[in-house]
Amino acid sequence: MSSQCGTRLEIVCPCCGARLKVDTELGKIIAHEAPPRRSQAPALEQAGELLQKEAARREAHFRQSAEDERVRSRLLERKFEEALSKAKDEPVAPPTRDIDLD
Repeated sequence: MSSQCGTRLEIVCPCCGARLKVDTELGKIIAHEAPPRRSQAPALEQAGELLQKEAARREAHFRQSAEDERVRSRLLERKFEEALSKAKDEPVAPPTRDIDLD
């Protein structure tokens, strides 16, 4: 039994904390124990702050979008007025016809 204990190593991964049991004679892993799961949930105060920041970001995005639409509307009105004034200034001429002489 002592020879069996001498051929096994228990190694803890420094990155993730997983435990590996390695047979030194074979050079292979014979057992693996997953690392303990870490809770990444934010504290309740942090969650409230995150929700407020996200709501403020959405509100700012909405306001910017609404302002962009107002500017776009005014731009289209000005373009229409410009085209209308050009059409009023041009003399009315009969349309030209292309005559095929073949």
